[in-house]
Amino acid sequence: MQFKNNDKRSLEVTSFDDGFSVLRLKNETEFKTVEKYPVGHEHIQFHFCLKGKMCFTFNEGNYSFPLLESHSMLLYNPQKALPIEVELEPSSWLISVLVSIKKFHSLFSSDADHISFLSTENASKKYYDNQPFNSSIAIVLSQILQAKVHDSIKSLYFKGKVYELLSLYFNKSEDPSIEQCPFLIDEENVRKIRMAKDIILDRMIDPPSLIQLASEIGLSLKKLKEGFKQLYGETVYAYLLDHKMEEGRRMLDSQKFNVNEVGTNLGYSTASHFIAAFKKKYGTTPKKYIGSVSL
Repeated sequence: MQFKNNDKRSLEVTSFDDGFSVLRLKNETEFKTVEKYPVGHEHIQFHFCLKGKMCFTFNEGNYSFPLLESHSMLLYNPQKALPIEVELEPSSWLISVLVSIKKFHSLFSSDADHISFLSTENASKKYYDNQPFNSSIAIVLSQILQAKVHDSIKSLYFKGKVYELLSLYFNKSEDPSIEQCPFLIDEENVRKIRMAKDIILDRMIDPPSLIQLASEIGLSLKKLKEGFKQLYGETVYAYLLDHKMEEGRRMLDSQKFNVNEVGTNLGYSTASHFIAAFKKKYGTTPKKYIGSVSL
């Protein structure tokens, strides 16, 4: 397992079994960032853009293509290694799954007739596919990205989620896995949940109540609460609190605001309320945090 994290820009790699790796990448900076990861020719690559947009570069910069939000890309070239080099725009999230071709074949065995690049005649051919992904896949991707599990069971958790992800990706039915998530059974509900997220972030100083938010996006309160947790891994207000704390930390990092100003800008009625929330999140007071970043 590899891990790189500076709070705003992170890359975490989780490997399990023989031939599986999951990469979780986030760029929450204000600038484009480039991430690289070695991949051999024996691996199939699945890339999923959950948020923002990005551009992949291969063949020493001679070939590149963009990946947009809610789109996936599959790459396989048995003749040549395709190491990952991806430029992520600000506020972009990426999940990548790498699977050895040997392991991949074992998953499907004789049931792989509808997967064209698994056929014998295509064994030596490269394969590329780019397509939007549906709401069922979006839910699993969000669970993978937001996963907070103990190291002792992390491999087991990711194995289960990756198997679920691949089964949904290659499912050819017209209505994949409706029963998997009764609260997000169609793309319209996912759109409304994302709208709810945008609303609370845009109005974080004075956010609407859950009842008001549900009415504004046109969902029942139950579907809002359950759907938000499915898609983002947290309750509505826990997600908002995390965002506010991140914004507060960034303002403190800039050294342009004092503690009172940060608290006011985040909508806290008193500085003490902001200080208490910050300490609970980061384990230190804003004043001590300012001292540590100014060293």
